[in-house]
Amino acid sequence: MKFGLDLRTGLNRKLTAWKSVDDPSPGDFSFSMVLHNYPDAYMIKDGKKYYRSGPWNGLHSSGSPQVRSNPIYDYKFVFNKDELYYTYSMKNSSSISRIVLDGTNYVRRRYMWIESDKRWQTYTSVPLDLCDTYAICGAYGSCVITDSPVCQCLKGFKAKSPKAWNSMDWSHGCVRIKPLSCKDKEKDGFAKISGLKVPDTTHSWLDQTIGLKECRAKCLNNCSCMAYVNSDVRGKGSGCALRFSDLIDLRQLSAGGQDLYVRMDASELAEVEVSHKKDRVLVAVIIPLAIAAVSGILISGGCYKKKSRKKVKEKLSFDMQGDQNSRMLVDDMDLPVFGLSTIAKATSNFAIMNKIGEGGFGPVYKGMLEDGPEIAVTRLSASSGQGINEFKNEVKLIAKLQHRNLVKLLGCCIEEEEKMLVYEYMPNSSLDSFIFDQQRSELLDWLKRFNIICGIAKGLLYLHQDSRPRIIHRDPKASNVLLDNELNPKISDFGMAGIFGGDQNEVNTKRIVGAYGYMAPEYASDGHFSVKSDVFSFGVLLLEIISGKRSRGYYNQNTSHNLIGHAWKLWKEGMPLELVETRPGDCSFQSQILHCIHVSLLCVQHNPEDRPGMSSVLLMLVSEFELPEPKQPGFFAKDSGEADSSTSNMQLSSTSEITITLLEAR
Repeated sequence: MKFGLDLRTGLNRKLTAWKSVDDPSPGDFSFSMVLHNYPDAYMIKDGKKYYRSGPWNGLHSSGSPQVRSNPIYDYKFVFNKDELYYTYSMKNSSSISRIVLDGTNYVRRRYMWIESDKRWQTYTSVPLDLCDTYAICGAYGSCVITDSPVCQCLKGFKAKSPKAWNSMDWSHGCVRIKPLSCKDKEKDGFAKISGLKVPDTTHSWLDQTIGLKECRAKCLNNCSCMAYVNSDVRGKGSGCALRFSDLIDLRQLSAGGQDLYVRMDASELAEVEVSHKKDRVLVAVIIPLAIAAVSGILISGGCYKKKSRKKVKEKLSFDMQGDQNSRMLVDDMDLPVFGLSTIAKATSNFAIMNKIGEGGFGPVYKGMLEDGPEIAVTRLSASSGQGINEFKNEVKLIAKLQHRNLVKLLGCCIEEEEKMLVYEYMPNSSLDSFIFDQQRSELLDWLKRFNIICGIAKGLLYLHQDSRPRIIHRDPKASNVLLDNELNPKISDFGMAGIFGGDQNEVNTKRIVGAYGYMAPEYASDGHFSVKSDVFSFGVLLLEIISGKRSRGYYNQNTSHNLIGHAWKLWKEGMPLELVETRPGDCSFQSQILHCIHVSLLCVQHNPEDRPGMSSVLLMLVSEFELPEPKQPGFFAKDSGEADSSTSNMQLSSTSEITITLLEAR
């Protein structure tokens, strides 16, 4: 059948969801073509725009690059004076496919009938993710699902309401840094922004007979024209579509996006072009990641642009009174050294009221430098069992790291018997203080949790692939993820991290350190650690974030399994969503939550070679392609002697139990 409009009769062929699974009367959720000058398609929920597929660009809808040639079905789009419609047909007449608009979960799914299993299998679905939410970033804001936060103002623009924007309310959108002036069109130009889903077409104009050169001239000669774009991207591109209002509902696409030419004051153009050339690196490497995800290859390279390492100077007062070790360390690392007196004053002489937790080394104190920022000071405990080697290890590693999802080291102190690390202060403490607390967990809806999940994944990917040296963290867990004032995650505690060479994938150690409940089986039993042991820990952490339950000390009266085992049991029984702690609004994201549970189980598979690399994990999280079925995870039955701490040595007493022989506080 045809999906769209018959312009001769006015017939509108659209999809309308049932009111409920038991009531087939029309509900409040629909999907239809809309005849703007440049036609578009929208999902409408409760009378408001909920999702926009984007206009047809000759290959696919602008916002749906995942619609491409495939072995299952053919499709076509028709737009002429008589009709506007989309249709598809099966390549094999024996194949059966259907499209369903689900008014319970507010998604549109394409199903394929699997004859051998006598069941319907989801082939594609939209919306894909948070960035498919209509106009989530407001005017001139672009949604970047792999960024944190996901909404970013276009280059040359700034947040209209900085306070709301920093509170993750992006609805006010962005405004130009330098306003346009219509008095002299020669002072205007156009910034080319690549890889986009083009903006809403409500106020648009279309001419399919002219090219970009003529299109630019038409836009420049009209003060109301804010941007232009090719309407057909096939070949070298053709056709012209102009936008006469604020640019709404933009998103950055990893592949298949379009070039949009945005009107700017000429004085802003040079800086914007330089910025975009740098940022294109971020998009260009996603395609290799997709190849890696499909083929299972762990690729080298990066999806983050490098940032130059700068010595921390701004608003920091410190004295260089440390001992010779301090001076040697700061000379080696180009890192500020704080005097003991400075730290003591900042923390009110390590007052108990300023103690905010326990780190891997010892107690952590909040402090305030004179005329400077708030800081967090980790003070090495003499009884921690960790010494100068671990301390120097963390300093040397983290001083070289620059990433938004890693905690920032401001300096250190080695004076008299004291050894301390000085970090940026994280006002929201650690992730475990939210997800395992009944009251604070209410502050983390699914969108915030998903943002945290992606941020942690990006931080680990940076450590594994992009940092120099390449690093295995060895202890990713909820208490080692700190949250800033916007609840963005930052990985901390690198005292136990391991360095490995460019062609090295696995390391053996006789000293097993880390948190019980997060350890990969091969590490706990044999001391083999690799990037895949970090992936295992991430999978456990992902389950904790989804469920709100601790992996360590987890108890369910119906099973002796730990959290991994419980999740696996529910998966095999076809009830994975029973793992989820019910929160208001989560029903709208059930498919995404289910997708994340699936990813977590792939991460915790027993054999390291079966687990995906972090590059593939990140792509799996932000995409919705079909995932392989997970194999049995490496989980252990609960042990009556289990303690909520970490192990220095572990022995496998059977195939399913661990005996703890020596504990180290973490």
